[in-house]
Amino acid sequence: MSDLKRTIVPLKDGWTFVKEGEESAVCLPHTWNAKDGQDGGNDYYRGTCRYVQKLKRPEVPEDACIFLEIAGAAMSARVFWDGELLASHRGGYSAFRVDLTGRLSGEERELCIEVDNSDNTDVYPQKADFTFYGGLYREVSLIVVPAVHFDLSYCGAPGIKVTPVVDLAEKKAVVTVETWQVGEGDVTVSVDGQSKTVTPENGCGSAEFTIEKVHLWDGVDDPYLYTARASLASGDEVCARFGCRAFEIDPQRGFLLNGRNYPLRGVSRHQDCRGVGPALAPEHHRRDMELILEIGANTLRLAHYQHAQEFYDLCDENGIIVWAEIPYITMHMKDGRENTLTQMEELIAQCYNHPSIVVWGLSNEITAASPVNDDLLENHRLLNELCHKMDKTRLTTMANVFMLETDSPILDIPDVNSYNLYFGWYLGELSQNDEFFDEFHRKYPDRPIGFSEYGAHANPQFQSPAPEKNDYTEGYQALYHEHMLAMIEARPWLWATHVWNMFDFAADGRDEGGKHGENQKGLVTFDRQTKKDAFYLYKAAWNKAPMVHICGRRYAERPEAVTEIKVYSNAEAVTLYVDGVPVETKQAARIFRFDVPINGVHTIEARAGGLSDTIEVRRSDEMNKDYVFVKKQDVVNWFDQDDFDPDCFSVSDTLAELQANPKAGAVVNELMAKAAASRGDVASAVKDNPGLQRMMGRMTLIGLLKQAGNVDGESVKQLNRILQGIRK
Repeated sequence: MSDLKRTIVPLKDGWTFVKEGEESAVCLPHTWNAKDGQDGGNDYYRGTCRYVQKLKRPEVPEDACIFLEIAGAAMSARVFWDGELLASHRGGYSAFRVDLTGRLSGEERELCIEVDNSDNTDVYPQKADFTFYGGLYREVSLIVVPAVHFDLSYCGAPGIKVTPVVDLAEKKAVVTVETWQVGEGDVTVSVDGQSKTVTPENGCGSAEFTIEKVHLWDGVDDPYLYTARASLASGDEVCARFGCRAFEIDPQRGFLLNGRNYPLRGVSRHQDCRGVGPALAPEHHRRDMELILEIGANTLRLAHYQHAQEFYDLCDENGIIVWAEIPYITMHMKDGRENTLTQMEELIAQCYNHPSIVVWGLSNEITAASPVNDDLLENHRLLNELCHKMDKTRLTTMANVFMLETDSPILDIPDVNSYNLYFGWYLGELSQNDEFFDEFHRKYPDRPIGFSEYGAHANPQFQSPAPEKNDYTEGYQALYHEHMLAMIEARPWLWATHVWNMFDFAADGRDEGGKHGENQKGLVTFDRQTKKDAFYLYKAAWNKAPMVHICGRRYAERPEAVTEIKVYSNAEAVTLYVDGVPVETKQAARIFRFDVPINGVHTIEARAGGLSDTIEVRRSDEMNKDYVFVKKQDVVNWFDQDDFDPDCFSVSDTLAELQANPKAGAVVNELMAKAAASRGDVASAVKDNPGLQRMMGRMTLIGLLKQAGNVDGESVKQLNRILQGIRK
């Protein structure tokens, strides 16, 4: 057969979805957890469902080969043809293919894809702070190719691999194009107007090209893409876009792109949206990218799994530098080693050609609920070796949980490391983030270190004139990020920093901050409709386009006689107008604060460089209760009480002191377990982590209760009465 072009036949419509014996008609992409995976309670359906469709052979020549491509089936899948098991796949985020050649005829036959997201012990992820949606949530297609065709059987890979190596001094690139094919015949490869015909050996062909005066892929400034094409006489053709870039990660200078300092400053992204989960259409991906570009980020950590190829394409096109990783997360499973290696192999095979990707992530917070033992270390060594065997052009990294000791042997395995730190939210004070990195950099000046997660929850409903830690206000999130941004800018040796998270996302086990089933650390709400104030802080820092934004627009009713008006802008000066009258001009760097007396309804306007932003505030008699997550009461200083018995325990004792006593320990352990449960599966799983216990053990119980932010004074008094009944 000749002249048959590769044809993609989408299988979007006509599916029967079967869940617990009940049938319904669905279109793909589809998830069965779009609602129950986002409403809290940690009770979303995790089990096995089936997608069934009647298929017959498309009108193609007799010797055509036909493959079924499934771009994402969460979390494991089995493919049946008229009841016969054809293939299995274990991993919910990578593509896989099934050879249907010779099975399709003019008569309808039954295709059944059985998908399972139930709990198990050998397919990652199983313990993490996000919902494990089930379903065929990405596209399913038929791929029709000639008998002699580029290989479709290996790891969902495209059959073409492009490796550019840039010589910055000579301003040229040597580009190696490898292809794999089924059947005999020469392959013709073209790059940048050059063509070569090669004869494959054992199905593998390789051609090398030199691009003089190479046009670099230069991040967000100039993300130039070349295209490599390979064709066979049969008519089959594949192509791959690629970029020519050189990068380096230096422990003192941070990240360098094409020989120049290029600090990676950006965000992380989960792939789900409110109401649709991960079953995203192209417009969802584009909307996310538009928001990421608006904030001015130049890097993305695509957590915690392989994302859709459409989104990696968007990163390539827009110059976003990517950290790509597998869902080896939170808890090491002794039966899961093979699955980590398979998922990494698929990630690299499918994503190798994307110039946006610079590092492969081995794991995320894997020591949170697991000890650093020989099995865990060996798993990471094997992953690291696999990455370097498959890809000699990129580096490996890890996102380490904040309680992992910096002298742990696991940090020696990847090429570079990053830490997830939440001082100033879950534990401790904001300044501890500064201290941690300074201490690491002092002790290990030859080790690159990055900041892979940092964030604070914010429900835009909650507002305060005096935001504080754990009040879930939009204002505290903004203050938190003001500190973190300044901390990062003072440490240019941080090779990459990623806000956790760009968008709120589903974590069905969470119940906090006035929301059920959501992690609200995003700079943008789950539905992508509300940009929180902290979003504009980063926009002022990272986006070069002029901007001005008044914070606190949702804090409309204000009981204070003099209120703070805070403005974020990248202009040198901002003038504030109240009811149309200019009241003050300030010069500052990014954050402008004004004290404004209010006694009624006022229109507040900020002007900067021809731009303006306006909000309305009004004086109220008292604080609007809808703005407050929990009405807090003053906490008693127990040492001021006449009846305080120093020979008995109290809330002013440290957690370690209390836990050392069986009776007092039982009281506080029950309290801590309940607090952890409200923050989801991961918090419950990590509460016994030795490193976390050491950190918390140094804090007083009253300090921990204050930090929790949702304990009233009477409850604290009752708890203290109980502890005062237990002698030391």
